[in-house]
Amino acid sequence: MDYLTEGIALGVDLVIFAVCVKQYYRNKNAMAMIQGAPYLAINKDLKEIVDTHPEKKLSYVSIRGTVKPLGKPIISSNNPNVSGVVQLLRIKEHVIQRSTTGFWSDSERIVQEVHNVMPFALTSKGVQVEVADPLAADVLDMDVISDVFNPTVPSVMDHIWGFFAGIRQRGVQSTEKMLREGTTITGIGELVYSQDANILKLQPPSNGAPFYLTNMQVTSLIKKLNNSKRNYKFLCILFGTIGIVLGGFIIRKYWQYKDRILEEHRRKQQLDESRRRRRRQMRDQNLPDNQICVVCKSNPIEIILLPCGHVCLCEDCSIDISSNCPVCRAPIEKKSVAYVA
Repeated sequence: MDYLTEGIALGVDLVIFAVCVKQYYRNKNAMAMIQGAPYLAINKDLKEIVDTHPEKKLSYVSIRGTVKPLGKPIISSNNPNVSGVVQLLRIKEHVIQRSTTGFWSDSERIVQEVHNVMPFALTSKGVQVEVADPLAADVLDMDVISDVFNPTVPSVMDHIWGFFAGIRQRGVQSTEKMLREGTTITGIGELVYSQDANILKLQPPSNGAPFYLTNMQVTSLIKKLNNSKRNYKFLCILFGTIGIVLGGFIIRKYWQYKDRILEEHRRKQQLDESRRRRRRQMRDQNLPDNQICVVCKSNPIEIILLPCGHVCLCEDCSIDISSNCPVCRAPIEKKSVAYVA
């Protein structure tokens, strides 16, 4: 229990440190892969370029084109003049919640989230590249079409009930986002040419590399990832330092405890040795045989072994013999002081 607080703090710090390290290397690897991904213009030569590669695919490339729906586009629920290919409808509840410490704080939870997806492609110069599984993208940039917060007007009974229940309603936020038709975006992923269907397809990489559908240029995306990497690097240094300090404090506390135990053991040994010397000086040397220890044959009997009842040992020998009586071999359950007349 002496290390409970420090151990919990160190455990939390290590979890945060591990998350920061994971995110740091994730951004670092993503930057390296994006910088190594060739940029290919969407034109009539693109099919021939992909067709010449093994398995008719490029594992990681960057393309840029205009969003074009492959069918009837999705019409916005809040603005009939806006159409797109990916729609996100989210309803979020905002509340004021009482924590275990008794303080009230803002909190929110998603009540409902719906994605609507229409097949679409990136087009340029009359050539199109179909985009597969856009919801699997690590980054999917969409425009906010509507973001409305409807506050709740609580009654007196709501205030009373909220006080005892520990939660008070603030309101409901309704958000609509869309990847609009005609938006120019950058797609980074695996480019495949299907010869049977005679189409090019951009899909999530099979090697686990990040998949991006963003309205930023490649250089802007790399800059954003670099800023994120620097932030996580700072957090790694911060929480790593805290972990080292906490670990050092626990080790220091452990060594202090160990030194204290060793010092107590050393003092006990010194006291036992001093007590033995005093007993040797005070012992009577001229004793009959029935009053001499049956083990060492030199010291007087000082210990009774129970329950066998044999009065047979001096105190020095009783320390070394603790399992069975040396006379009858009965188990030693208890020892008592013998007073020799």
